[in-house]
Amino acid sequence: MDVLGYGVCRLALVPVRLGPEEHAPQVTQLLFGDHYEMLRVDDKRNRIYIRVHMDGTEGWIDAGQHHGITQDYFEQINLANFKITTDLTCGILYKKSPLTILLGSIVPISNSELFKMEEQFAFNGESKSLGQKREFEFVKSIAQKYLNAPEVPGGKSPFGIDASGFVQMVMKIAGYPLGRLTQQQINEGHKLTTLGECKPGDIAFFKTSKAGLHTGIMLDEQRIIHVDGKVRIDHLNDEGILRLDTKVYTHQLTGIRRFINPA
Repeated sequence: MDVLGYGVCRLALVPVRLGPEEHAPQVTQLLFGDHYEMLRVDDKRNRIYIRVHMDGTEGWIDAGQHHGITQDYFEQINLANFKITTDLTCGILYKKSPLTILLGSIVPISNSELFKMEEQFAFNGESKSLGQKREFEFVKSIAQKYLNAPEVPGGKSPFGIDASGFVQMVMKIAGYPLGRLTQQQINEGHKLTTLGECKPGDIAFFKTSKAGLHTGIMLDEQRIIHVDGKVRIDHLNDEGILRLDTKVYTHQLTGIRRFINPA
């Protein structure tokens, strides 16, 4: 599909939907700083079909939430090692207007002297370089910032997130880009064969009662942080996830992958 143009998210959170209809299911979200390609525009020109650059997810956004950029600027963004926010929320000043952005937003601040800003932008919150890889304790601290966030299909924010979005966002902030879907993530990283091999920070995958896939981040050999109704911590063993509140097994362990210091 030909690329019609380019864009970058300049709002805190933008839904990306499966179809052009207003209430079509949400497949993912754009956070501030996420950039994308324009692939189609609907007949009424009020919906745009995009492909998110980071993970290739495609879907529809409202044309009123699109912020167009040049191809040169798009390619500069691809090369720049920007900052990614580590605060739950923080305030920025964008074109002299205040805006609250969320954990995991990308702010166009780079150490590269080759990058020239096209926009008026001010930020003074907590952040790290997008490409800097961090260890488990950092991963754990970011994961815990999402605790009790409600489960929302297609969500990627601390105010609504799904299982694969949670794993993707935590690992992205820590410097490890993953696919958007659990079906993609289970084929990435370094494969482990037994729970006994695992280290904190490994990603576990599960079968669900609905014949789907589920995922979460291991905090240690017996605990996992994942999304089940909300972001929560539950018990983990060879059988799968044991809900601490109900004492019921909810997910059957099917695979484990390592991204932090793979062998």
